[in-house]
Amino acid sequence: MKKHFFLLCYITLGLLPVQAHVPEMDSLLKRLDTVIKERPLAIEKKKSRLRELELRYSHSLSEEERFLHLGRLLEEYRSFNADSSLALTQKRLRLAQSLKCREYLDNARMNLAEVMGIAGMYKEALEQMDKVCLDSLPGYLRTYYFHNLRTLYGWMADYVILPEEKIRYRKLMKIYTDSLLERRLMEHDTLFYIMNRCQHYNQSGRYDEAIRLIKPYLEVGDMHYKGIAAYTLSESYGQKGDTEHETKYLAMSAISDMQTPVLEYAALPRLAVRLFHKGDVERAYTYLKLCMEDAVSCNARLRILEILKIFPIVNEVYQLQIQKRQRQMGWALASISLLSFFLVLAVIYVRRQMKRTEQARREVEEANNRLKELNEELHCSNNMLKEANRSIAENSRLKEAYIGRYMDQCSLYIEKIDEYRRQLGKLAAAGNVQDLYKSLKSSKFIDKELQDFYAGFDDTFLQLFPTFVDDFNALLMPEEHIIPKQGERMNTELRIFALIRLGITDSVKIAHFLRYSVTTIYNYRTRVRNKAAGSREELEKRVADIGKMDS
Repeated sequence: MKKHFFLLCYITLGLLPVQAHVPEMDSLLKRLDTVIKERPLAIEKKKSRLRELELRYSHSLSEEERFLHLGRLLEEYRSFNADSSLALTQKRLRLAQSLKCREYLDNARMNLAEVMGIAGMYKEALEQMDKVCLDSLPGYLRTYYFHNLRTLYGWMADYVILPEEKIRYRKLMKIYTDSLLERRLMEHDTLFYIMNRCQHYNQSGRYDEAIRLIKPYLEVGDMHYKGIAAYTLSESYGQKGDTEHETKYLAMSAISDMQTPVLEYAALPRLAVRLFHKGDVERAYTYLKLCMEDAVSCNARLRILEILKIFPIVNEVYQLQIQKRQRQMGWALASISLLSFFLVLAVIYVRRQMKRTEQARREVEEANNRLKELNEELHCSNNMLKEANRSIAENSRLKEAYIGRYMDQCSLYIEKIDEYRRQLGKLAAAGNVQDLYKSLKSSKFIDKELQDFYAGFDDTFLQLFPTFVDDFNALLMPEEHIIPKQGERMNTELRIFALIRLGITDSVKIAHFLRYSVTTIYNYRTRVRNKAAGSREELEKRVADIGKMDS
């Protein structure tokens, strides 16, 4: 905490030393910013390609063709949408069971285990791997088998809390890495083999050997594999302690991820952290915000947890920088006003001095015209500045309230989860397996937490906008007013439009927040628009203006 405090002070006062990027690094970061701006088009192309593949799947004739086509679909969805990937693997497993082909069945189970691992479902992933018969696997699936187990135990080692468990998982990861390399299951000139060899070198402290091995692969293969090679290279430099080269190759990997495009990635969050430590707070904040949006869209739980570790600190520093800019804008406004005052005095003086001649009158007229133009520009600038200050003040008020509530709620959830863990531990220690299973199977804990979460959201929102319910009902026909049930502060319809007031207008995000389907959210919004006292199309825009401060 003390370290973070001093870091905030240094950045706020402009004392943090910012290392000058080499021209190549600046060029890479500018390229990355450009690619991020162009990314929506790449995502649309990706979605179009997915729709085309799904259409081909629907035209597949035999079950075997469908099985193979699902594999191609899974390859496209793997780093783009975790939920869709999980659904595809389950569908592929059902097809393999109906085909009664052992090779297909083992392949589908390993697909399912891989996706479960990405989603953080380690126990379930290992259960699927236990069902695979290693002795009966063909060569290409044996590679996949050892790769899956090595990756799973690597993730488990990264996120486990107990030190002895971390050591055990790392040993298992090394065993499966050695199995991949020593058994010569892979072709030695493939990027997959080279990556595994590099990770083996990194674990052994042989960083220079890993760097020499992976560098040639930056020049070959498609964009996705170049990004993987660049990320592997950044890991070697990072473990070696060369942060400049680590940052460079993280930027190259992030560019590839944005162009591919994928929504589940590791390079951009690590790059944001590196830039934050170098003092480039604005870029770090922008990148982390994009990472969080992508992780939520992809439902990549592991990435969300990673980003949540650093995002509150970056956000706090970013807000301090905004406050500093506000103060600078205030001084600028005062300076402009003072300069305007002196300009008026100067014009008056010139007019008095030049009244005697016709030339003087013409110069005074020209000065007056120029002064009018300057005053108009100043008036426009003042209006723009007032509007900007109003927006910044309102956004700061909302962010401060929700960041405070977010930090309190995270702390409370950690305590509740720890308490729940201790209760389960007591049941396990007592050998009461049946009660332990019932507790794990029950959804009461989640339901209660959701209820408390929505109640907390209602309280926070109504503290910020105490007259929201009355103001919202004023936009509806009198007979269509929405009244929450007794004991509730807001119901689902009010929460939907509360989120719209906060700037969240995407039905997908609203559905994810309220745990409803997108169709349900769309129906709620349509039903309420039909109750509008005025124009239905203007209702949501008027809701977004509720409680805004006067300019």
